[in-house]
Amino acid sequence: MINYFIKFKGEHLALPPKATITSIIFAWIGGFIAISSVAVLTNIAEHPLVLGSFGASCVLLFGFPKSPFSQPRNVILGHFLSSLIGLTFYHFIGDAWWSLGMALATAISVMIVTRTVHPPAGSNPVIVFLAGAKWTFLLTPTLIGAIILVVVALFYINIDKKQHYPSYWF
Repeated sequence: MINYFIKFKGEHLALPPKATITSIIFAWIGGFIAISSVAVLTNIAEHPLVLGSFGASCVLLFGFPKSPFSQPRNVILGHFLSSLIGLTFYHFIGDAWWSLGMALATAISVMIVTRTVHPPAGSNPVIVFLAGAKWTFLLTPTLIGAIILVVVALFYINIDKKQHYPSYWF
């Protein structure tokens, strides 16, 4: 039992290297452009395209664009599948604590099995339950919003001659 708690001390690994001021500013501008674009398009379309988990998606897209979690496949399909699973559990199983738990656990498992893991998308089933979302949530804000983020990332990240995005599509 004591060995279990000893693990809580950590492995004593070094912190990741500090980011350069240039990369921090680049990520700041990218996040600003991406979320602002989604918000402006929400106003123009008069239809919700902003999803709470998109803020965390921007952290990955613009702070860590080489991460597997940041690739278009993961961003788009991770959000889509997680929202679909949340909606399915909410509408067919019901709004119960255990249904929410099963929806989240299923979303995690499905993203792992399909190799579409996008950690911010893990919050989508929770958002679905909290909002009492309808099936239209799958299209807007989920799918269209995620696509907008990826399109902004494609154009913005590739402005930097030293960066290349994406690493892969499918």
